Amino acid sequence: MTAAETKTFDSLNPRTGDVVASYPIHSADHVHAVVARAREQADWWQELGFEGRKHQLNKWKGVITRRINQLAQIVHDETGKPHGDALLEAALGIDHLGYAASHAKKVLGPKRVSSGLVMANQAATVRYHPLGVVGVIGPWNYPVFTPMGSIAYALAAGNAVVFKPSEYTPGVGVWLARTFEEAVGRPVLQTVTGFGETGNALCTSGVGKLAFTGSTNTGKKVMAACAETLTPVVIEAGGKDAFLVDRDADLEAAADAAAWGAFANAGQTCVGVERVYVHKDVYDPFLDKLVAKAREVTANASDDSKIGPITMPSQLPIIKSHIDDALARGGRALVGGADAVGERFVQPTVLVDVPEDSIAVTEETFGPTVTVAKVESMDEAVEKANATRYGLAATVFSKARGMELADKIRSGMASVNGIITFAGVPNLPFGGVGDSGFGRIHGADGLREFSYAKGIARKRFTPLLNLTSFARTKAQEGQLAQIVTLLHGRQGTIEK
Repeated sequence: MTAAETKTFDSLNPRTGDVVASYPIHSADHVHAVVARAREQADWWQELGFEGRKHQLNKWKGVITRRINQLAQIVHDETGKPHGDALLEAALGIDHLGYAASHAKKVLGPKRVSSGLVMANQAATVRYHPLGVVGVIGPWNYPVFTPMGSIAYALAAGNAVVFKPSEYTPGVGVWLARTFEEAVGRPVLQTVTGFGETGNALCTSGVGKLAFTGSTNTGKKVMAACAETLTPVVIEAGGKDAFLVDRDADLEAAADAAAWGAFANAGQTCVGVERVYVHKDVYDPFLDKLVAKAREVTANASDDSKIGPITMPSQLPIIKSHIDDALARGGRALVGGADAVGERFVQPTVLVDVPEDSIAVTEETFGPTVTVAKVESMDEAVEKANATRYGLAATVFSKARGMELADKIRSGMASVNGIITFAGVPNLPFGGVGDSGFGRIHGADGLREFSYAKGIARKRFTPLLNLTSFARTKAQEGQLAQIVTLLHGRQGTIEK
């Protein structure tokens, strides 16, 4: 198919349905050609070294920063989220880019490690090498911040990157690749656009690693496709995050955090709040505050709306089914409810008295809804929070037991007396467990995720015991046994 015959698709503004722009549907042959081009660029990029890459990434960071409003406008147009939220997302992405550029050498530079007593004649070193080309498949809900957590760290680690943005936000991906090449002068970061077939082609293209963010079901398909070429993956999938409110919590702050965590970005946040468990002693006052805050938030097409539309139309019936099931099972809507789901927008919905086996509690809703339940104790709250196959993030509001409770929740991340704060701290790893995926982006773990460790042992002097040779003697073997016994034999002895 010639360039003139390449099929295209439209990026739509979910607030209005208007066409934002049109983009090509890239074929498997095109994707493979882009990956081959990336391999050529990877050699040059790796040869720059940590300091050279830091310089280039900082140039790109400067371009993005100076044009942050332009980037935020594209995010606003393609996702429908308020311009201020898009600006915040871009700012966080810039911060992570800066962290990755400035910390790569410290984290991934060569490190001397102990060689132990038996191999004391060896100098032991760990080196971290780039993987070559990293494929990134990004989501539409946070089209800058989330993929930047893979893109920036992969680039800083010395890899070239091929980025496939969501079909709902292709303009963001194209903008990022264009500004990178403008700043650096080489296409080390490239973008391919299209639908599932394009993403599948990236999975099977032989990249060194594939980083995916999206639903759990799609993540399983990505893993299956990558298995064909034994391509390792990082999966950041769905969540059903719990929010715990202890009896000594600051209820005003907790209600404000729960409202923002549940309703911001129209609830389309993988680490958003979907379940709230409140100690019985403060249940009623907390619920009153949350309901009051929920009633202050409305979703509409106006520029001053605090939350935008549901970006992906197919999510609307899912949100409605969760609300309907909760109500049919005896739940009550204190705000929103059966009529909350419109043609493009969903109004904030607070549900109570919802059975724990309702799909509103067990399945990811990905809309501006939240269930609130009363618990007898915080131990019960932890038990309910952990009664899920997901394990992405959690929030705890407690003055005395915040860290203790956060540590007991089975999740990859947690915030104590704050909301989703872990995502904004570049030093912290980001990722989940269970059906929420595996692998980590952000922080030192994120840099290591996009490299491979290589151990090197170098002989410093001739050993006293020549152990790795057929010339080894019985006497030397006896000496080895004596050394090992001296070092480790006293441990685990049974006293009579």
